[in-house]
Amino acid sequence: MATLGSYTKWISGGTPAKDVPSFWGGDIPWISASSMYGFRLSESDKTITDSGLAAGSRLAPQGATLLLVRGSMLHHRIPMGIAVRPVAFNQDVKAILPDASVDPWFLHYWLRAMEPKLLSMVDFTGIGAGKLDTFSLQQLEFEVPSLQEQQRRYQLVKALDDKIELNRRICATLEEMARAIFRSWFVDFDPVRAKVAAIAEGRDPERAAMAAISGKSEEDLDSLPPEALASLRATAALFPHTFEESELGETPLGWPAKRVDEISQKVGMGPFGSNIKVSTFVESGVPVISGKHLNQTLLEDTSYNFVTEPHAARLENSCVGPGDLVFTHAGNIGQASFIPEDSEYQRYILSQRQFFLRPDVKTAPGTFLIYFFRSPEGQHKLLSAASQVGVPSIARPVTHLRSITLRLPTLPLLQVFDRLVGPLHSLISLKRSESETLATLRDTLLPKLLSGELLISEAAQEEVVLA
Repeated sequence: MATLGSYTKWISGGTPAKDVPSFWGGDIPWISASSMYGFRLSESDKTITDSGLAAGSRLAPQGATLLLVRGSMLHHRIPMGIAVRPVAFNQDVKAILPDASVDPWFLHYWLRAMEPKLLSMVDFTGIGAGKLDTFSLQQLEFEVPSLQEQQRRYQLVKALDDKIELNRRICATLEEMARAIFRSWFVDFDPVRAKVAAIAEGRDPERAAMAAISGKSEEDLDSLPPEALASLRATAALFPHTFEESELGETPLGWPAKRVDEISQKVGMGPFGSNIKVSTFVESGVPVISGKHLNQTLLEDTSYNFVTEPHAARLENSCVGPGDLVFTHAGNIGQASFIPEDSEYQRYILSQRQFFLRPDVKTAPGTFLIYFFRSPEGQHKLLSAASQVGVPSIARPVTHLRSITLRLPTLPLLQVFDRLVGPLHSLISLKRSESETLATLRDTLLPKLLSGELLISEAAQEEVVLA
């Protein structure tokens, strides 16, 4: 009987010393459980340097499948992905390299199709942790058709994955557009600086601000349609003509420093751990938000545990909904996500490691606040009360969040920002929904295609690829 181990090489990863700054912040993505949230691995929230790689980690080449073999995530799923560029990885991950007779994508999809079997093999040796035994994995029966047949079997699911990946990149571009506007208006103050420079040079400050907002030269503004020019001029008028000194440093005139508790309706915590645990979960009901849903600016609305409606009602102070911001105060601290108006559910409940902010939209829309808290300044302030001893955590998270101070632009300007960013968020939600549909189709077809049980003509597969 042919086994998986007879066709593959397995590599163990490692972690460079975290107290050596020269090992971290380089150009090499370092993959751990927290960064295995996609099937194509090319980036991570943590990176290492060449010296960090030499001092404690290993490099997986492009085409290697990375498989999480230890951790709490193994309760629910088997995180894995294929490296689309060389990446480093930690000791909880194995890199699996096929020999020349196995197509790397075929191996990757075969392992994904085997996820139910892999879940049954997890050994729970400690509280909240699970482990997959490498030797047992290597003994799995593994039949290898010809390379041409391997490629034919996975071509359709890869085409679906390619579309999902394209949607992911579109979403990343849309989010970057929103971040760019926030950075230009509320961090670099480009329209205000344009006005200051124009006044000093005897030019029209409003026109200078219009150019800064649109990204065009002042000469090119006249090529815009009249309605676009009118909209730009109205927006430019909302920016002040000068700066003033404040407790936060140089600040556009009329943008006061405000504490979070002055611009929010409520700041609250998730429930005690005893109120949200595995024994309270049901098949459907009120979804529970945890850290895995907070990797992006918008809440990742998928793969929830649920509690009953009566249970959620008893924990009403820990319930959130559209318009709220959710943060993590223990574990993967620094996470911040916004629940959009078109979210899948109208009510959620937090897990014990989350806390939330409900904005007062009469003073500050949530769209402005989420980009602030995901900006370098917002992250610095959010983590200023963090402790790295034991499990990373934010001390007294609700009190700390309420005390954070930020510059508050005028409400009319914030409303313009909200109207610009809102459609970008809606398109992100639409692309995500499309990807979930494609993923459901892919996951349904995957086992049948990989086993050869389902045969699809080359013409049909090519039609899907071209689409």
